[in-house]
Amino acid sequence: MSDTDGKKPLGLGGPRSGQVKQSFSHGRTHAVVVETKRKRVLVPNPAKPGAPAGGGGSGASHLGDPSKRPAGISDAEMERRLAALRAAKAREQEDNARRAEEERQREEDRQRRREEIEAKEREERQREAALRAKAEEEERLKREAEEEAKAKAAARKADVLGTQRRQPAAPAAEPAPVAVPGDRGAGQSRPRPGAAPAAAGGEADRSGGGPKPGLTPRKTDREREDRATDRGAKRGEDVRRAGKLTLSAATGEDGGRQRSLAAMKRKQEKARQKAMGFSKPEKQARDVQLPETIVVSELANRMAERAADVVKSLMKMGMLVTMNQPIDADTAELVIEEFGHRAVRVTDADVEQAIDSVEDKAEDLITRPPVVTIMGHVDHGKTSLLDAIRKANVVSGEAGGITQHIGAYQVKTPKGDLVTFLDTPGHAAFTSMRARGAQVTDIVVLVVAADDAVMPQTIEAINHAKAAKVPMIVAINKVDKHGADPQKVRTDLLQHEVIVEAMSGEVQDVEVSAKTGFGIDALLEAIGLQAELLDLKANPNRAARGAVIEAKLDVGRGPVATVLVQNGTLKKGDIFVVGEKWGKVRALVNDKGETITEAGPSVPVEVLGLDGTPSAGDVLDVVSSEAQAREIADYRISAAKDKRAAAGAATTLEQLMAKAKADKEVAELAVIVKGDVQGSTEAILQALEKVGNAEVRVRVLHSGVGAITDSDVGLAEASGVPILAFNVRANATARSAASQKGVEIRYYSIIYDLLDDITKAASGLLKAEVRENFIGYAKVLQVFRITGVGNVAGCLVTEGVARRSAGVRLLRDNVVIHEGTLKTLKRHKDEVKEVQSGTECGMAFERYEDIRENDVIEIFEREEVQRSL
Repeated sequence: MSDTDGKKPLGLGGPRSGQVKQSFSHGRTHAVVVETKRKRVLVPNPAKPGAPAGGGGSGASHLGDPSKRPAGISDAEMERRLAALRAAKAREQEDNARRAEEERQREEDRQRRREEIEAKEREERQREAALRAKAEEEERLKREAEEEAKAKAAARKADVLGTQRRQPAAPAAEPAPVAVPGDRGAGQSRPRPGAAPAAAGGEADRSGGGPKPGLTPRKTDREREDRATDRGAKRGEDVRRAGKLTLSAATGEDGGRQRSLAAMKRKQEKARQKAMGFSKPEKQARDVQLPETIVVSELANRMAERAADVVKSLMKMGMLVTMNQPIDADTAELVIEEFGHRAVRVTDADVEQAIDSVEDKAEDLITRPPVVTIMGHVDHGKTSLLDAIRKANVVSGEAGGITQHIGAYQVKTPKGDLVTFLDTPGHAAFTSMRARGAQVTDIVVLVVAADDAVMPQTIEAINHAKAAKVPMIVAINKVDKHGADPQKVRTDLLQHEVIVEAMSGEVQDVEVSAKTGFGIDALLEAIGLQAELLDLKANPNRAARGAVIEAKLDVGRGPVATVLVQNGTLKKGDIFVVGEKWGKVRALVNDKGETITEAGPSVPVEVLGLDGTPSAGDVLDVVSSEAQAREIADYRISAAKDKRAAAGAATTLEQLMAKAKADKEVAELAVIVKGDVQGSTEAILQALEKVGNAEVRVRVLHSGVGAITDSDVGLAEASGVPILAFNVRANATARSAASQKGVEIRYYSIIYDLLDDITKAASGLLKAEVRENFIGYAKVLQVFRITGVGNVAGCLVTEGVARRSAGVRLLRDNVVIHEGTLKTLKRHKDEVKEVQSGTECGMAFERYEDIRENDVIEIFEREEVQRSL
């Protein structure tokens, strides 16, 4: 028996054939016959032991030979692997079929898209050909109509003049009918314009071949021809219809559409303009101002284009916007260039250019009064000197005898000249107000008391005058007092580079006495001389421009600003912008309380009609319209907000953390400040900023101008802070609310008192200073160990006194070893409060027992001392 008896020989088996479908472009496919080879599979021998039951057949042939099977692989595992292999092959066949189907569908889609594109191209070509044919037909008909009109005009002219002779009518060949696209009847033909109807031709033939030569046609014949022509025009000829337009005439006898009467009029007007040589006006290119963002409708208005056209242009760019949506400047510039205009970029700051900055011509300038500022130290007699000049008692109305506001007055000199005086406060808190007074002035009068000489505020006034680069006149006041020394004043001024004429300098000096009126005329003469040298001129016939000297919130009149007009004329009804506020001049009040209608250069007036309280020092400019003023004010508000935000953003995180850590250790005194005018409030805030040191400071939660209101009281209650009122009072509701809620309101009329109270209150927040007073010394003679107490030092008080309530330090070789308090102080066996010098005693330290012989005990007492700013 051979080895192969009963066994199936191993092998790869015969190849299996199959078909693969190939897909090519343009939908072509091709089937290819391929042969696939099977992988070699080990099949177990059913004759050997261990074969499964019933394995003689196909089941055993799939399990392979166990002797050739890899070690550790059971029949079940082998069967599982073969099943996984068959499933993988089935999945592969399914994937191949699915990919072939997807490829077929994609090819069909491509073919369909190609056909659609070709169909669209064919339709476009057909449409263009139809349009060209229609245009050519219209042009041909137009030429024929013009030729016929010319022929008819020539015929009528010849008929009227009697020069035309009747000619035998030549039979005209019937032209081929021309099919016009859009007519309802495709087979209907349009008669050639000017062709005689068949009936008329028949009559001519029957009458003997037409009119006889040399005879003028009868009137009835011409009327018959004209009626025939009109009937032909009604049947479809493209000429103007005559008579009343009816429904039947509009629809036409054949039911086709005809051109409207308006269309015919437009066509005739175009033909007339073309015959007269008028062509279509060229499109005007415009300069379009383009901000950072612009609404589509506004852009269309600036270009003088239709908003729908602008929207259509943006849609071509891929932007789906409406006419009420804003677009950026770059996109708007592309649209402007597409419409043939020129884009002019503008920024928000360009609104400032609306303020009139006209260069004044020399012939328009006239002499204006000088603006003189009175400056000097406190209580040197500035306001009293101005009283003597004005012949008025102003100082009696000032609280505390000092000027706390900037006053503006206009005075007429004995010679008849006008001089505008600005009276600035002399207190140190009003440094900024004096600076504004020097900035708007032409001449500075420096008042120095002859009995007090040069003081700190006098030096500041000199510096302000030098910074403003204005001439100075020194008025040495109080020369009538006992002990006055004008020469000392002149000598002290030399230290500050102010050399008066009496000492061969260029600065005028005048000795005056405000009390007796001595030297007043000489001072006015010096002011007039200095004004002549300056040659001060202004143009009153232009838009006004001025500076705000002071601003306040009046209960009955609202925001009021004291303005010094510098150029132009400010009139009632003018619209102006001042700083971040704007308004319309409702009333003008001069320094005497009189209502006036206009104020020229160098005239101080109170202006009513603002929408808010401006800051002192702001510039007032008159503009042309209310919208322009509001736009400038809004821009300034946003610019100031951005500036504050940028200043806050510039701080780094490390700086913020360091500031927060430093602020945690600083005590703050929070207050609310309300003042009568803007300048006083600003000066108070600047003075409060200087109150304090590294440990305590004053923080203003809120400040404002005007009376105390309920909102101020509510803020004070929520924050637990007092309200400081300077020359203002709380209204009735605010007073009752403050009394109910326990809010403290402090009223002041003199700035000294306000600053002194705040300084005292801030001093109370300072930590008390601790001082040590040494009261005695003791020497350790021996150390004892006591149960329950610990180490006790037997000491001898060598100096002063030892008290149990005092603090002690343990010194060893003059080095501090321990600092604390005493636990016990005994004399013999008794507990005592103190031990005098030269007496022995026992001492024990609180929570410390490292005591040695010859140590020295230092005894001291602490004392707290309250500090002040």
